[in-house]
Formats: sequence, C-alpha cells, structure tokens
Amino acid sequence: MMTALIRKAALTAVGAAFVGGALAGPATAMAAPAPNAVKATSVSADRKAGGERELNIRYEAQPNFFYCGPAATRNALTALDKDLSQDDLARQMGTTEAGTDSAVDITRALNKQTREGTYRTIEISAPRADDAQTDKLREDVVKAVDSGRAVVANIAGTATDTDGGTHSFEGGHYLSVVGYRDNGDTVKIADSANPDQASYWMTTEAMADWIATRGYSA
Repeated sequence: MMTALIRKAALTAVGAAFVGGALAGPATAMAAPAPNAVKATSVSADRKAGGERELNIRYEAQPNFFYCGPAATRNALTALDKDLSQDDLARQMGTTEAGTDSAVDITRALNKQTREGTYRTIEISAPRADDAQTDKLREDVVKAVDSGRAVVANIAGTATDTDGGTHSFEGGHYLSVVGYRDNGDTVKIADSANPDQASYWMTTEAMADWIATRGYSA
C-alpha cells in the first residue's frame, strides 16, 4: 500500500496540528482567494524549438483553503476540454476541510473523467527524490503533456521557482503541471492557491523533491 501517500494536502488555518498521524497544514503561505477569484490563463499547445510544449488550460483559483485537490484536478481536466465544477470533483474525491487524502484520490477522479488506466499514481516515498525518480517524473510529464494531458502533483514543503520565487506549503498542497521546456528539464506549474501567481516554472529536479514523501498522477 502507498502509505506515504495518505497525507493531508490542505492549507489549513494558523497553527500546525497532527491529525491521525499526518501533518495537517500550517499557518503559511497565502490567504485563500475569494470564491469569485477566477483568472483565465491560456498557454500555447504548440511544440516549440528546444523541446518545449504548454497546454491550453482554463484556470480557476481555489475558493477556500482546502480545495486545492479539486482545483488542481479541475484545471488539469480543462486541457482535455472537460469542464467540471470544483464542488463536483470534491464530492468524487471525498474532500473535506482536512483536504484531499492522497494522490490516489486524484487519480481515481481523473480516470473517471477520461478512461480507466489513463492516469496512474506514482509515489516518491523518500524525503528526497533520487536521480531515477527525477528521470521518471521528467518522462511522465513529457509523455502526458505531449498527449494533451496535465499532471497533478501532491507536494509539501518549500520550493523555489526559476525566477527565484518561493512557494511554501508545509502542510501539503496539490497543483497541476501543464507544460515543459528544455526537453523536460523544466516544468510549468498551474497553482490554484493564488491567482496573482497562477503559474510559474520550476526545474524538474526541484519539482521531484517537492513531491517527495507523496506522489503524483500522470
């Protein structure tokens, strides 16, 4: 069983607390956006020189602190021209104020809207990703994006993007990977937590370490 995946992925109110042995979120990062904080983003789906491709998605921010799973899944599905509400997806995944339990729940919801077996859950169980796990993530992102699908990742901790911006989700978070460049060495992230930082680029190595102890759906 993927016990390392069964970790809460919500941003919670002030104060870290242990719930059922899993760390339930910090007092971090950013306030949850207002329910109507929806910003559209459009990225090119054309293959560019230098091994680069981005998906067209219709971005929505999450309306509260615990809907990162439904929001990331909904944003990913728009790349396939599927429009589901975050509420519908939250019901499918069993999302509560404690968050969405694991990447397994995300994979199940994605397969329900595509075809069983389209998405798989890949675990990175160690505290840091090794070279093989980083290579696997790179391969999975390139394969998914080339086929028109976004990847949904369950991350935790703090990571730095290619512009030097810091993104901190000590209690866990879900986000979508919607593109790559440099032949997959760098990935584009759609992040529902803050519409003012709706997307950013990160090295695949940093992304793999951000996923470590959790997993992703690809």
